Amino acid sequence: MDYKNTVEKIFESGKDSLDDMEVFIEQEKEIEIDVFEGEIDKYNISESGGLSFRGVSNGKIGYSYTEKIDESSVNLIIKDAVENGKYIDSLDKEEIFSGSKEYEELNLYNEELSKTPLDKKMEFVKSLEKEALSLDNRVVSIDGCSYGEVESYRILQNTKGINLEEKKNTAYCYLSVVVKENEDIKTGSSYIVSNDFSKFDYKSLAKEAVEEGLSMLGAKSIKSGNYPIIFENHIFANILETFIPIFLAENVQKGLSLLKSKIDNEIAAPIFTLIDNPFMEDGVGSRAFDDEGMATKYKKIIDEGILKTYFHNWKTANKDGISSTGNGYRGSYKSPLSIAPTNLYVENGDSSFEDLIKSTDHGLLIIDVQGLHSGANPVSGDYSLSAYGYEIENGNIKRPVNQITIAGNFYDTLKDIEKIGNDLKFALPGMGGQIGSPSIKIKKLSVSGE
Repeated sequence: MDYKNTVEKIFESGKDSLDDMEVFIEQEKEIEIDVFEGEIDKYNISESGGLSFRGVSNGKIGYSYTEKIDESSVNLIIKDAVENGKYIDSLDKEEIFSGSKEYEELNLYNEELSKTPLDKKMEFVKSLEKEALSLDNRVVSIDGCSYGEVESYRILQNTKGINLEEKKNTAYCYLSVVVKENEDIKTGSSYIVSNDFSKFDYKSLAKEAVEEGLSMLGAKSIKSGNYPIIFENHIFANILETFIPIFLAENVQKGLSLLKSKIDNEIAAPIFTLIDNPFMEDGVGSRAFDDEGMATKYKKIIDEGILKTYFHNWKTANKDGISSTGNGYRGSYKSPLSIAPTNLYVENGDSSFEDLIKSTDHGLLIIDVQGLHSGANPVSGDYSLSAYGYEIENGNIKRPVNQITIAGNFYDTLKDIEKIGNDLKFALPGMGGQIGSPSIKIKKLSVSGE
């Protein structure tokens, strides 16, 4: 749809009451397919989107938004923004950004994904469920078998000259199986995220989920104590995502992060490097510009253990007297501007996953944790999480372990990293981008068990 005339009308109608204006338009199409017992259990195609508007009057920015993107909404969104701006009490300086000198050219839309027939995607999910059930007679049911696809389009224009647009798409598939032996019941899961449908292999996904479930049969607790811990790649990524707020400049400025005044200080082991890369091919969080129009940047948040920067948007950067890092973010067109990473990941180390296991005399490999929302405190860094995985003895996996709780402090965990694997994997997307990590070995954590 051509929104050019609507945007021009907004800017023309608002010029007498507002000094500067910005229009952000977002459109999203989502496909959801679930399978249960060989049949399509859920099939949904939904489209959503709208327009958000910001206008500057008397040094204050007012906000408004609408789902109806046409000329009939013009006067209302301008009126609402002017009224809302009158009640802004913040003393922080806010401006509408005038644009970056240049932007990376990214191709984030895979035409082949959108052209792949829906019938083929449905057949893929059915084949995935069927394959998982056929691999072992101990697989008794499928707890979840889903395919999803998201196509998004965003436009950002303002009266300072910004005129940007970007289109992207991605897909994911998730499988969870239930296995049973005698009275012992366990689950296993697998997933993939990509905008290249040719990478979706139902046989490998089914095998991964079933093998994980079967490997946990017979699991029991372990004696309480302090153990070396290996976090499987996607599990450390999940933990990292929970503590992203400590790296956001807004939280630092409000005193909600213990990283305040820690720039250029060592906050992690020297082998640890944390990268935010908006230019990754096939990256869910990839983008050439943020939601304020700032050109995105490749950057190291932590470089060999040293904190180099926080995530900034235009407002927090101005407050600190620096340039934005290009991490301005809107959860949707209805949301106020906030801050989020793009593709954030721990840089691969030089150890294979097998090396991490072999280097451990007696410890634990953690393959899942629960309670990240309730058992982790992003302000203090403390966490206490229910977990399961495997006991390691003499460099070999000995047996499955469950009914344990691991506890520690994220700031301490970063410093206690002993080895980093070379098996980088991204977790399922959240917080606007995606978070990834290789498997990571920690010197020791407190484990509560028997």
